[in-house]
Amino acid sequence: MSETKIRVKIAAGLTIDDPPATVKWGTSESELQALLGPVLRHVTKGYWTAHVQVFGGLRCSLGFHFDRERDALEELEFFRDSYSDQKESFDEFQRFFEATFGPPTTTEDGTEGFANYVWSIGPIEIVHYVFDRFGPEEHMRIRRRLGFLQRLRRFIGAA
Repeated sequence: MSETKIRVKIAAGLTIDDPPATVKWGTSESELQALLGPVLRHVTKGYWTAHVQVFGGLRCSLGFHFDRERDALEELEFFRDSYSDQKESFDEFQRFFEATFGPPTTTEDGTEGFANYVWSIGPIEIVHYVFDRFGPEEHMRIRRRLGFLQRLRRFIGAA
């Protein structure tokens, strides 16, 4: 698949291999329930999780974060329920994301011996890093950045 096709796909949403589904940005919580049904676990208002396979073989948990005011999907969080080997997990996520989206746009020194990676793909930002909260915690997220007009509408309460 060409890089352009991947960029177009992630700009529209995420295709999940198993269970097979495409979740579009802006999807509501009820639409997500209809799409993924019994594999979903409701954590709290605006946050759901599911065990999935993405990017041709990456098995992980996927968190769906919704803007609570607009009831619209705005961020995806990739994680594991347990990290027996933090480096192995980090390296596996990084391999799959680089195979899918190409090399990161920026790479910086991070914490705990891990780099910070950022991909900028149009309105999409992908981040991968480790930070110390109560010990090292890995973060692998895809979020849709709002454009200027969307931010203005949200600010004035128009959408």
